[in-house]
Amino acid sequence: MNYNRVNIGCGQTPTAGWHNYDNSLSLRLAQWPGLVNFANMLGVLKQEQRTFIEYTTTAQIRWADATKRIPEPDDSVEVLYSSHMLEHLDEVDVRQFLHEAQRVLCPGGTIRIAVPNIRYLVESYLEDGDADDFIAQTRLTKRRPNSLRLKFSYLIVGDRHHQWMYDGPSLCKLLLAAGFEHAQIVEAGTTGIEDPGTLNLSERSPQSVFVEANKRSHILA
Repeated sequence: MNYNRVNIGCGQTPTAGWHNYDNSLSLRLAQWPGLVNFANMLGVLKQEQRTFIEYTTTAQIRWADATKRIPEPDDSVEVLYSSHMLEHLDEVDVRQFLHEAQRVLCPGGTIRIAVPNIRYLVESYLEDGDADDFIAQTRLTKRRPNSLRLKFSYLIVGDRHHQWMYDGPSLCKLLLAAGFEHAQIVEAGTTGIEDPGTLNLSERSPQSVFVEANKRSHILA
């Protein structure tokens, strides 16, 4: 059986030869150029959002809300990778996403997660003592939209701030609690995935922490 490999929340860094998914509204806006032009007239789209909308018109990226359903059959995915997506989910959505990951992964399949490393930020703060920069880097706070333009921008773009932060041990704990096994921190540039191909094994390093785990290959008695 040929298993798929999946990149969830790929943004502008899809993995060649994999099934790449993202839930960005930019993927849908790209199908409505008139609405994009209207949003540009109002000035609610940042340059990075305009760039992504243009990029999605040619990139092989599919839309999916992975907290509800990953569009893959049961037990059909050999490797599931997600980078800098998990921190945008609240506690309920994280559990739902990991449940979906369990569903689509084949027995023994690998999940690889990369997230911003709160330990890295803490160590940077202890070194330079800049509390304001520390809080800003966590992205756990956000500016309330207090104008019509900002409110419309929020409606179009959504909330891109962080809902939670992790370090390696807490991410391993989360995956184990979700039913995965062999959860372990892996160094940037390394992996237990056989033939990772063009997968970026150092994405956003050194600010990231990388953890890999496996779906159980057997049913516990």
